[in-house]
Amino acid sequence: MNQTKATILIIDDDEDVLLSAKLLLKKQYEKVITRNSPKEINQLISTQKIDIIVLDMNYRIGFNDGKEGIYWLKHILSINPKMVVILMTAYGEVELAVDCIKNGAFDFILKPWSNEKFIATIHAGLELSKSNHKISILEQTNKSLQKSSEQKFGTIIGKSSSMLSVMKTIDKVSSTEASILILGENGTGKQHLAREIHKRSEFSNGPFVHVDLGALSESLFESELFGHKKGAFTDAYEDKPGRFEMAENGTLFLDEIGNLPYNLQSKLLTVLQDRKVTRLGESIERFFNARLLFATNAPLNQWVIDGKFRQDLLFRINTVEITIPPLRNRKEDIKEFVMYYLHLFRDKYHKSHLQINKEAFAVLENHNWPGNVREIQHTIERGVIMADDHEITPNDFNLSKLPTSSLKNTVENYDTLNIQEVEKLLIEKALKKYEGNISKASKDLGLTRAALYRRLEKFNL
Repeated sequence: MNQTKATILIIDDDEDVLLSAKLLLKKQYEKVITRNSPKEINQLISTQKIDIIVLDMNYRIGFNDGKEGIYWLKHILSINPKMVVILMTAYGEVELAVDCIKNGAFDFILKPWSNEKFIATIHAGLELSKSNHKISILEQTNKSLQKSSEQKFGTIIGKSSSMLSVMKTIDKVSSTEASILILGENGTGKQHLAREIHKRSEFSNGPFVHVDLGALSESLFESELFGHKKGAFTDAYEDKPGRFEMAENGTLFLDEIGNLPYNLQSKLLTVLQDRKVTRLGESIERFFNARLLFATNAPLNQWVIDGKFRQDLLFRINTVEITIPPLRNRKEDIKEFVMYYLHLFRDKYHKSHLQINKEAFAVLENHNWPGNVREIQHTIERGVIMADDHEITPNDFNLSKLPTSSLKNTVENYDTLNIQEVEKLLIEKALKKYEGNISKASKDLGLTRAALYRRLEKFNL
């Protein structure tokens, strides 16, 4: 007979009861732990993934009032409110056991027990335990994805030869489980591409979980990705699964992986190699099954040479590399993006008859788009909002008056070609332009506020 994958903890001060229960249950279940005292409960719950606890109600010789059982029931549920606890009791304590059910116990087993009744009760409890675990993961996943689901994401657009090549690669790799590294400048649509791969994969019925590693501080890295146990740190008010668990049977997209500090890269590598995580404050290993996608705008190969990124981690995440070309290198796709966002925002702002006049279209086609697709999106939305009549004019866009080669010229004016130095200079320029306003500077740079703060710390600005 195949054993059910489950861990049952039985606590009773009678060694004969423990032996009988273990002999009965070990035929049915993978792991049966027995203890003659409830004093080890804390240690066992923190180191083992317990599915069901079978708890005797009395442990002191000469006392049969069940008070100890009630105490330990409440203690267990205070640690994990969803733990399935089954009480073992004598016939005369049935009324007390019923009161315990009202206080959170799942069921009770009378001693001496019927083997069939014992196994049936354990089986029913295990079904509830599995259901509770799934509900807990879903609740946390829904909280995490709520904001994401409310956003209007773009789509993969483009008929240029470079984008057709990208889509051809997506067709080849989406149905596989290969780790994919998506490369591209800020705003090129790396998240949209990741969603497209998820949609075409065998994991499409599962969740798509997006993590911006650039927005995570080092102190939150393990808690967010691997989860934590209640009480693991000051603000850990409840058990929480990490993003790896939330992405079970779906896709986990680790964005901005180039921003992951070197000292944390080894921790991520271990998880990717072993396909299992341990929540902060626990020692229980939890296996996960999720498609893994990664993205960055950083030159990781150069960073490996410079000692800023682990070579073994790079090998692990880039079974396949997909590079999204910047918009300035595929000018033929600009019109498609403009029309897509024009239709989108005309509907949103109830301006169905709005058009872009020829002069405004020429401005859009000649602009260099340093912010790529994200800049087009914001530009068209502004144009739709600001337009007074039935057409959008160049003034409605408020695009920079700099020539299309301005970005190139700006970079060439620097005395260095070092990427780090250029990045630092651009951040300094943005801060000066907006007089230290982080929100405006981060938006202009195409970064999140958290990602900009990390760079300010990195460059000591």
